[in-house]
Amino acid sequence: MDNRDEIRDFLATRRARITPQQAGLAPGMRRRVPGLRREEVAVLAGVSTDWYIRLEKGHISGVSEDVLNAVARALQLDDAERAHLFDLARAASARPRARGRAVKVRPGLQRMLDAMTDAPALIRNGRMDLLAVNRLGRAMYWPVYQQRCSGPVNIARFQFLDPAGAAFYPNWELAADTTVALLRTEAGRDPFNADLTQLIGELSTRSDDFRARWARHDVRLHHAGSKTFHHPAVGDLTLDYESMDLHADPGLNLTVYTAAPDTPAHDALRLLASWAATLDVAGDAETASSRLRTRGL
Repeated sequence: MDNRDEIRDFLATRRARITPQQAGLAPGMRRRVPGLRREEVAVLAGVSTDWYIRLEKGHISGVSEDVLNAVARALQLDDAERAHLFDLARAASARPRARGRAVKVRPGLQRMLDAMTDAPALIRNGRMDLLAVNRLGRAMYWPVYQQRCSGPVNIARFQFLDPAGAAFYPNWELAADTTVALLRTEAGRDPFNADLTQLIGELSTRSDDFRARWARHDVRLHHAGSKTFHHPAVGDLTLDYESMDLHADPGLNLTVYTAAPDTPAHDALRLLASWAATLDVAGDAETASSRLRTRGL
C-alpha cells in the first residue's frame, strides 16, 4: 500500500508542534517553520538529515524498530502516536487484504451485555458502528438510534451529520476531537478497510468540522475516563467509562459506563432505567417521558 502521504503528513504535523526550546535546542534566528526543522529532528534521532528527509517523505517500509523508536523520542510522541507510527510502518510493508465491517456480535457477547442491568454497555467496531447494546445502553444512546442519516447506526455520522448530535454532546468540540482521533487511529491500524475508507470520505465531503479535524492527524488511545451526555429524557449524564478491545473478536471494542453510588450521575442512571422500562411499555420516547413526569421522576 502506498501510504506515503499519510506518513509525511503525520510526521510533519508532529514536528511542527514542538519548539526548539521544548526539544532542548537553541531557538536560533529566522525560523521559517513553526516547529523543529527536519535536520534538528535528525540530530535528535541520531540519523542523517538525508535519511530523515527520506523518511518524512514516506519511505518507511523496512525501517527498524530501533530507528522508529528514536524518531518517536525525537518528536516526543505519546503512546498513541508511537503506536500509530508503527502501524503506518507495518501498512507500508503489508500486502493489501480485503476486510469489511464486522456486522455480527456473538450470542455470548450479547448475553454478557444483557447481564449488565445497572450500567449502559455497548460493543462497537473501529469505525464507530454500534453493533450491540444492553437495555440501558440503548436507552442512553436512544438519540443516536433515531439518527436521520443513512447506513448503520454510527456514532461519528451522528455527531457530524445529524443536527441532534450537538445537543447530545454538551462538550461537542471535545467529543468530536475524540471521535476523529479514534477514526484516525483505526485508519492507521486497518488501512485496507473499505467500509472505514467510505465513511471517512463521506464525512470529509459533507462536514467541514470533520475535514478540519481529520487534517490534524491526531490519534488517541481510549481506555478510561468520563463523558457527559445530554439525554432528552433525563438531562445531563456525566459517567465514568471503561473501554477495552475484545481480543477474541478482533476489531470489536466493549465500553461500559458507570456512576459512583450516591451521586447525581447515579440518580440520573436510575432515572434512565425507569425511562427505559416505560419506553418498553409506551413504545415512544415522548409518551415515556410524559409518564415519568406524571410519576414525579
